[in-house]
Amino acid sequence: MRLRDVFWMRRALRLACLGLGRTSPNPVVGAVVVRDGVEVACGYHRAAGEPHAEVEALARAGELARKATLYVSLEPCDHHGRTPPCTEAILAAGVRRLVVAMEDPDPRVRGRGIRRLREAGVEVAVGVLEEEARRVNAAYVKHRTTGLPWVTCKWAMSVDGRIATRTGASRWITGPQAREYAHRLRDHHDAVLVGCGTALRDDPALTCRLPGGRDPLRVVVDSGAHLPEDARMLREGSSPVVVATTSRAHPSRAERLRRAGAEVWVCEPEAGGVSLRDLLRRLADRGVLSVLAEGGSALHASLLEAGLVDRVIAFVAPVVVGGRAAPGPVSGQGVAELVHALPLEEVTVRRFGPDLCVEGRVRGRLAVEA
Repeated sequence: MRLRDVFWMRRALRLACLGLGRTSPNPVVGAVVVRDGVEVACGYHRAAGEPHAEVEALARAGELARKATLYVSLEPCDHHGRTPPCTEAILAAGVRRLVVAMEDPDPRVRGRGIRRLREAGVEVAVGVLEEEARRVNAAYVKHRTTGLPWVTCKWAMSVDGRIATRTGASRWITGPQAREYAHRLRDHHDAVLVGCGTALRDDPALTCRLPGGRDPLRVVVDSGAHLPEDARMLREGSSPVVVATTSRAHPSRAERLRRAGAEVWVCEPEAGGVSLRDLLRRLADRGVLSVLAEGGSALHASLLEAGLVDRVIAFVAPVVVGGRAAPGPVSGQGVAELVHALPLEEVTVRRFGPDLCVEGRVRGRLAVEA
């Protein structure tokens, strides 16, 4: 692997990240045009329906793209969608060499773009910083290969593992820096998911409060359709609200929520409640690539036990709450022995003011004995 290829691909991956939360159901992609060792243009995919990263970069490069090297964080498309194929733009620009981080897992692409360019005489190198590229587009890869969105469970807790006091008070466990990052997570995810208990107790708006931020699709798991029609999320925010319920909910409650502006989805029932797998599949069909689950503890437990979680983000505040009745972030039955605890992989720890943020990858499910 050439060192200069690594350098420019890292630049392309940083550009790709600028599109996080904006491109679904498309991937995030960055592109850099390099000629004689110098960057002459760059671009990234800004939103679905807008020019792809390659097209934007090549248009900016103009004639300087001829005989240049193009670095792209994902294989160029070779099919007509909402925009023309990127392979046509690459060939028309006269690019001599293409460096791609990873093949596109979408069945409509999957090696087709690379093959066409090679057959047309373009030198193509594949696999530069592939693992990093897969992490950047983890949600897209999962969506295209499994039909499900990428799910992150996020919570804030005290150093003794409580997410609220025994009376239910939870504002605010963490400080302003941690809360700002939590809103950035909302901005970067396509949907935010909460359980009915959290919606009823906290009455959250589930909006992104960052300047220039984007409100994610807001989803409530509410098997009985108990969300009140004057809930804040139905009165505030710019994104739709989905209430996932079951056939057990009284039709009049569902109709009341529809009149208040909510989309009511009657999902497949499971263990007396909403089938989370069915709900996630419906969200994926809607073009949702990533879901941020913000609680409560029962929702987190159900997602983890079903093996539907890909990442955990836990904010830990340096305070002690105490109390036998104070809830933790994951309820349910839990494991009987520590050897069966669900480990996190690829763990990172960061600091936001006085608070710590622990992030880790989840593989598998929380195995609970019957």
